[in-house]
Amino acid sequence: MDSLNDPYELSVGVPSVEVFRRLRTDAGLSDKDPEAVTLALPNTWYGVILSHGGQPIGMGRIIGDGGTAFQIVDMCVNPAHQGRGLGKRIMTALTEELERRAPATAYVSLIADGPACFLYEKFGFADTATHDSIGMYRVIGKPPGASPPQAQP
Repeated sequence: MDSLNDPYELSVGVPSVEVFRRLRTDAGLSDKDPEAVTLALPNTWYGVILSHGGQPIGMGRIIGDGGTAFQIVDMCVNPAHQGRGLGKRIMTALTEELERRAPATAYVSLIADGPACFLYEKFGFADTATHDSIGMYRVIGKPPGASPPQAQP
């Protein structure tokens, strides 16, 4: 897209707590506790915000230890702006920064929602099951052995 006619601006950084929560919920992701977000955002290894007309409409972050393990999180674009290659733009910025600064032996992971798998595969991500690994998770506050919450139709 011609940069003079491009209405979207990508900037390095993280949004405010309020904007972070709005971006997530607007995109259909779960809301996060404001106190947890206040703790999390300063620990971002690298983050980008995508804006349209000066208003944030998307974001992505990389978290991790800075050497051996990184995770791409909080990838989202407001639904009114989806389908324009904006998720790809965010992922390009994140992966370029990883390739520039992360050690070659670093492990980069993410948890993909179903439809997003196609985007992540374009950036070299693969299902862990094909590599004799299995992704697992636990929500803090749920006792070990408790069933994870079921998706609501």
